[in-house]
Amino acid sequence: MALSTLDLKHIAASGGGMILTASNFSTLDLKHIAASASTTQAQITLKDLRGISTLDLKHIATSGKGCVVFDFT
Repeated sequence: MALSTLDLKHIAASGGGMILTASNFSTLDLKHIAASASTTQAQITLKDLRGISTLDLKHIATSGKGCVVFDFT
């Protein structure tokens, strides 16, 4: 089931945690989802991080204010 970025932001803002395949989203979308999660302390786990720079990961983490977990496995 594919959900839009807006749907994911609303779910995160409602307190729903999620595991996302990061390569399916733009960095800007991930930052927005992370920021929505931070308002309710919902946990967002990002997998498949290839192609995302360290700088972008730092920006996503900053937006998430401690709610983002990066899966580097």
